[in-house]
Amino acid sequence: MSKKPKIVAIVGPTASGKTSLSIKLAQQYNGEVISADSRQVYEGMDIGTGKVTPSEMKDIPHHLLDIAEPMEIYTGAQFKQDATVAIEQILQRGKLPIVAGGTFFYLELLRGNMQAAPVEPNLPFRKSLEPLSNQELLERLQQTDPKRAERIDPDNRRRLERALEIIETLGTVPEPTTVESDYQWLLLGVKLPKEELHHNIKIRLQQRIDEGMIREVEDLLKSGISKKRLDDLGLEYRYIQKYLDQELTLTEIIEQLEAKIRQFAKRQLTWLKRYPEIVWIDPRDTASIEKQVTAFLNS
Repeated sequence: MSKKPKIVAIVGPTASGKTSLSIKLAQQYNGEVISADSRQVYEGMDIGTGKVTPSEMKDIPHHLLDIAEPMEIYTGAQFKQDATVAIEQILQRGKLPIVAGGTFFYLELLRGNMQAAPVEPNLPFRKSLEPLSNQELLERLQQTDPKRAERIDPDNRRRLERALEIIETLGTVPEPTTVESDYQWLLLGVKLPKEELHHNIKIRLQQRIDEGMIREVEDLLKSGISKKRLDDLGLEYRYIQKYLDQELTLTEIIEQLEAKIRQFAKRQLTWLKRYPEIVWIDPRDTASIEKQVTAFLNS
């Protein structure tokens, strides 16, 4: 039996250095990077999502960035299809696919550990959810599917709406099913001491403010993106709108955002700890990382 093609995936909490590590490995092992980030697929959402810049790419090809308009609903099923095409193209060029990003649900779909529910976006139903707060959406989900409610990020409005949308059609969110992957995977988990991760979150948030994240949100709103849609697309966009609407001062925005991002990073780590196959690494321990990757590729 022929060996399966090999893929390296880099996971870890936000601000842990997944992007920079993916580029280093791509340089060293003749690779190309596939973004597994549910927000970086959208054009014009660069600073708020921490999208890698052309200079940071260091001439390494990157895939699944800027492939959708912000008002589109880009689904997990679309990601799996697009990422699979990208993987096959990279392999045909004799290169190593490296998947990196913070949307672990995308990676699970790609690895075959989960299957996307066969439910198309229901825009009228989503419209009916608009008046509800995240807490009210969570309470509705707790009533209709307590198991899914236990696992979901209560601050991720898109996930809450999607779960309710699936329940509206199927009656419940299907339990995850596993299919064997066509690829052999090495999962590297980037882990930093909590104090260092929190420092990175603080520094990165200030950098994004300094680089023009507020202007980015203003430009998105001027282009016709609704406030509701931006609110769905993550903490940074949600809180910058509060600043633009003069609900909070810039200092308050930064303080609250930093706290929320820390909470998000903690939830990401909790999610990842469920997977024993992850090889946890210190991103500064170059020798250990090289040993892991080289052994995997030579196996």
